[in-house]
Amino acid sequence: MKAIEDDLLSLVKRPARYAGGEWNSIRKAPDSVAVRWALCFPDIYDVGMSHLGLQILYHVLNGCEGVACERAFLPWPDYAELLQRERAALSSLETRTPLADFDVVGFSVNYELAYPSVVRMLQLGGVPIRSAGRDNRSPLVVAGGPCMFNPEPLAPFLDAVALGDGEDLVLEITDVVRRAKASGEHRADTLTALSRVHGVYVPSLYEAEYEGTRFIRIQTADAAPVPVVSRTVGDLDAAPFPSAPIVPFVETVHDRAVVEIMRGCTQGCRFCHAGMTCRPVRERSADTVCRLARQIVDATGHDEVGLLSLSAADHSGIETIVDRLLAEFADEYVSLSVPSQRVDAFSVGLCQKVAAVRKSGITLAPEAGTQRLRDAINKRATDADILSAVEAAFSAGYHTVKLYFMIGLPTETEEDVLGILATLERIREAADASHVKRRGPLANVSLATFVPKPHTPFQWERQLSVGETRAKQELLARQLRKSSPYRLRWHDAEQSQVEGVLARGDRRMAGVVERVAASGAGPQAWTEFFSLALWLGALAEEGLCLDDAIAERREDAPLPWEHLSTGVSRPFLLAERARSRVGATTPDCRREGCQRCGDVCDRVARTEGAAGPQGE
Repeated sequence: MKAIEDDLLSLVKRPARYAGGEWNSIRKAPDSVAVRWALCFPDIYDVGMSHLGLQILYHVLNGCEGVACERAFLPWPDYAELLQRERAALSSLETRTPLADFDVVGFSVNYELAYPSVVRMLQLGGVPIRSAGRDNRSPLVVAGGPCMFNPEPLAPFLDAVALGDGEDLVLEITDVVRRAKASGEHRADTLTALSRVHGVYVPSLYEAEYEGTRFIRIQTADAAPVPVVSRTVGDLDAAPFPSAPIVPFVETVHDRAVVEIMRGCTQGCRFCHAGMTCRPVRERSADTVCRLARQIVDATGHDEVGLLSLSAADHSGIETIVDRLLAEFADEYVSLSVPSQRVDAFSVGLCQKVAAVRKSGITLAPEAGTQRLRDAINKRATDADILSAVEAAFSAGYHTVKLYFMIGLPTETEEDVLGILATLERIREAADASHVKRRGPLANVSLATFVPKPHTPFQWERQLSVGETRAKQELLARQLRKSSPYRLRWHDAEQSQVEGVLARGDRRMAGVVERVAASGAGPQAWTEFFSLALWLGALAEEGLCLDDAIAERREDAPLPWEHLSTGVSRPFLLAERARSRVGATTPDCRREGCQRCGDVCDRVARTEGAAGPQGE
């Protein structure tokens, strides 16, 4: 298949999404390298170019001698239709090479509703959709990202899965591909070689077994490892990081310079997938953070630096970092943002500092409206912490705060839901006491729906039905309509339902994903294209039941993702689930000692060594 002609880009919305040639992008002549990667993001350019992981892997791969890494993003429906009409292939931005002509097509998968977009991009790029249909001329299709800790709904479409941190892993995958090309190795032998790389899961070497509609086990073929253990970068200071990231042509979701200051979190929220799968905590030093921030601003011209982590205020040197960066950029009107904050006055104090240049928003995440439920989910913020934080924000001159709550959490009662209203009322009283002059809403309240995720203490829990979710949303909405100073927004109940079905799905879900991808309905991560009826029809056609998919899972039954290990043990997750039932909290191990979650700390030392057998 050919690439699209340049003069046809004027026929679509935002043609700059597909043009390439951005500042700091890298173009290598195809005939000058041994291995070519197409790094793909299953959402549009505007979203994908805000994803730090993509920028990191692009930097790592292009920094390797003899390797070229190019990018491709999900086309908006108008461009997808143009590709099909012109019989052209989805191609890379750098050299307009069709996806089918690369050695490796790699996806970063961060959201379950993007699964059909992965299949759609393969189809548009001329790549056989299923791994079984590819031959030696086809690229290897690899996926990584947080969703790939349960890759089973995508397993038949993937040749390999990269589990965990990718900085070293992508280079080891590249070495296998380089050797295979040089020797003319058969595809099956290449897949076997990939399975021996620490952190790589090759789905075709494993078979899922069922008893009727019930998942029984994953069986392995040959010498494929069980479990497959995820990779962890131990030293962030030594890890590669893009000091000259690509500057997008169009406005993106996050338009700023970003420095990842810390990876992992030990707060231990029981619903949090990232907090369980990204352990242990690793920090970049203040010297490294400040050096990178200076280099990135100089290389991009950005006027804002975001300090990225799951919980930035938990970095042991956060105050030093903020003070040094404020001094560094004092004369350049470059502002700082700390997107992830704890619910306490210390976090607000950080915001007061960074607001010295330009005020950014204050975002707090109480998650639940009562202390009982916060204890159950191990969110150790108290009512006093919440009030202290908002009072500090109002006294610092902020007029609006953003608040994150969740409904549908395990053990939640109607009293807990109404507790959100009580919390908001206390915040209003605090604002009145601080004589806040309102300019718009006092708080923007975001209401998420709990989705049970693999590898968390709540992976066994039941998920709310669409009707139950809407009832809780409407209960809050009715109360807040009474001359409320709040703006309430919530996640779409139907999309959250499908997100949960896919998050805990097994390989039978692949047929559902393929049917949705083939429907031409548009990207399901976008509300305007999403269709619950489409998903329900696909489930029925595959002989699967929605009620079964959202039901509570038995603790003594195997789960479809348990042949993949994050280092957090099943006994620890079960113990945390039991503690949630009695409202017992678990301390942060960085402050109160090891909580024996598994072998994640020992695993870092193993990962730093040479790649080898993965089983524990």
